[in-house]
Amino acid sequence: MLDLYLKNGKTVDGKNIEVGILDGKIMALSQHLADISAKKTVDLKGRFLSAGWIDDHTHCYEKLSLYFDDPDEDGTKTGVTTVIDAGSTGSDNIEDFYKITRNKKTNVLAMINISKTGILAQDELGDISKIQENQLIKAIYDYPDFIVGIKARESHSVVINNDVLPLLAAKKIQHKLGGNFPLMVHVGANPPELRKILNLMGKNDILTHAYNGKSNGILDDQENIKSFVWEAYRRGVIFDIGHGTDSFNFKTFSIAIKDGLVPKSISTDIYNRNRNNGPVYDMATTLEKIMLFGFSLSQVIDMVTKEPAKNFHLITKGRLQLGFDADITVFEIQNKNKVLTDSNGNKRSTDKSIKPVYSIVGGKIYKAGGNN
Repeated sequence: MLDLYLKNGKTVDGKNIEVGILDGKIMALSQHLADISAKKTVDLKGRFLSAGWIDDHTHCYEKLSLYFDDPDEDGTKTGVTTVIDAGSTGSDNIEDFYKITRNKKTNVLAMINISKTGILAQDELGDISKIQENQLIKAIYDYPDFIVGIKARESHSVVINNDVLPLLAAKKIQHKLGGNFPLMVHVGANPPELRKILNLMGKNDILTHAYNGKSNGILDDQENIKSFVWEAYRRGVIFDIGHGTDSFNFKTFSIAIKDGLVPKSISTDIYNRNRNNGPVYDMATTLEKIMLFGFSLSQVIDMVTKEPAKNFHLITKGRLQLGFDADITVFEIQNKNKVLTDSNGNKRSTDKSIKPVYSIVGGKIYKAGGNN
């Protein structure tokens, strides 16, 4: 007998799909499952069903004062089944973060900040002595199923006068971990210059906030993509949305997409304030913004499922596939007029609204937007 049977769903390509779940795994998958016995059956009534959404840039360590949130507010309540915290904690406090997330409904993973303090203050990398290499590596080995990457925040308010020294330290740590350990780099106001940052990044390193509207961004004064940006993109640096309060600009994104500089993954950079007050709100709203620029539903869902799973080596997540984790998002597309706002207050309208209905995590089903 199955634990959960999801019937009458459809894929993002519009095909019928039904799923059987047992012991937290996908055990049956077909356009129609016959002769099914399950402890619980949910009729999806033609709603969309995809692999569980993964938000690979959140801030959800509740004990901070700058950027913080409850992981379930960013996760199961919004259709997101896995959140990856992007460096809120360092080696000093990541153990505490791990412990308090074990009782959350949402899968919570973390990138460890290369500063031992995490983001206790905005300038966590202003003092280079806070990068304690041995302590950081020990934490990664102590929590191999929790810490899935390294985070380096490379903007002036964070590094102060240290320029790219923190990124050089992060690359050294990455090398000691075998060279393939995921590294996400935050970019913002200069110095450091984006050119210097990208020149240090290699294939499969992740540039988040890639489509911001800042002068230190991907466009030159003539609104052309800078040549060194193309060089990084073509050698395999991963461009991630990382929307955030101040890091996604409609015009920048429009120019980039027209020229073919397409993101690999979509993330929100969500925390308490930009969830409640905008402009982020949730993952569904972020997906709606990307679809304004001609991306299909199938494309944006790939960018929050299989692509982040690949980027962070989550080998049992991100796909509707037999034997994979039973992490599933059920949602509707509603014909509804809605105004969308980027990080600089620019507005665009859509007539398609994405509404998550259920978040299924390890076979347990939760109503999106409600408490269970």
